[in-house]
Amino acid sequence: MAGRDKKSLPIREVLAQRPIVVRRAPGRPHEALLFLGGHVCRAALGRSGLAALKREGDGATPIGRFCMRQVLYRADRGVRPRTLLPLRAIRSDDGWSEDPSDPNYNRLVKLSPRNTSDRLTRQDHLYDLIIVLGYNDVPRVRGRGSAIFVHLAREGYTPTAGCIGLSRHDLLQVIAHMKRGMKLMVTRQ
Repeated sequence: MAGRDKKSLPIREVLAQRPIVVRRAPGRPHEALLFLGGHVCRAALGRSGLAALKREGDGATPIGRFCMRQVLYRADRGVRPRTLLPLRAIRSDDGWSEDPSDPNYNRLVKLSPRNTSDRLTRQDHLYDLIIVLGYNDVPRVRGRGSAIFVHLAREGYTPTAGCIGLSRHDLLQVIAHMKRGMKLMVTRQ
């Protein structure tokens, strides 16, 4: 590899050397730019912008470095994505616990009729493709925030509830180039 500079490396090798960076867009507190190697993508942030100290329900996207744990996808709404991350099809009774009093807080759960967890089989398309971020999961701190995902953005990149939203094309690009242990860094700068 001697004699090759970083610009001539394949994107997979470049990404292995540094995290994906999500940086708030100048002058737009609810939008960000995602830097993937030499590519830049538009992204949506939480309705409360970025926060160093996240709390459940505050609408903020947490600042920090997070492992990308797994990819979840709706098999009924698209093909199985190419990825080296652990991959799982979303089932009709899948949810994510957002209740700090639940012993399964901030975990994938099987929904019961009276469960109020975040349903992953939404009517809209936001959760058709999800990267689960390793936020507040080891250890889990009740009330510190849950269900921090990279998922599909709404039309116009309107704010999320605290996740990061990308276009389908950009999210598929990120998923295709990720592998276990890679990090996503969210920063103001």
